[in-house]
Amino acid sequence: MIAAAAFAFTAASAQSYKFAHVNFQELVQLMPEMDSARVQIDAANQETQETYGAMVQEFQDKYSQYEQKSAEWSAAIRQSKERELSEIQNRIQDFEQSVQQEMQQLQSQLMGPIYQKATEAVNNLAKAGGYIYVFDTTQALYVDPSQSTDLTAQARTALNIPADRTMESLQQELQARAQAQQSAAQQ
Repeated sequence: MIAAAAFAFTAASAQSYKFAHVNFQELVQLMPEMDSARVQIDAANQETQETYGAMVQEFQDKYSQYEQKSAEWSAAIRQSKERELSEIQNRIQDFEQSVQQEMQQLQSQLMGPIYQKATEAVNNLAKAGGYIYVFDTTQALYVDPSQSTDLTAQARTALNIPADRTMESLQQELQARAQAQQSAAQQ
């Protein structure tokens, strides 16, 4: 009798738990704030590539000059030019390392508030709906949609994501932007 009562209590308790799921990465990628972050990151990447390209070009030009004229130079000039080439290589390596750190910091600085806003929106929806767990479908191995509520649409509304904006439309936007940048770079 005690086992039956415990089983009934457990079954009743399990019935009262509410679970939900959301595609968190989709939310973050489609947020309007993410567009601004992408533009800033792309601009920083573009500036970095231009600076890096100029540094590499400088090295290549000076190395080409070194190869062509080194036989004509005195030992002192040759050593001076070799030191100069070595210094340029070191500057390029230092630049690569510092840029990598700066880009990581920029991404953290821009993405942190976006992730926090999305998390808060999902948390608020979960609290308002009485859910005890909200699973991220991008990380869950399995979610049974018949036993879990999909909060993605509600979260999209809370985060001001237009209804017609999808991952597919985002991909098309990003591809069009990349093609425009390539065309501009070629001209």
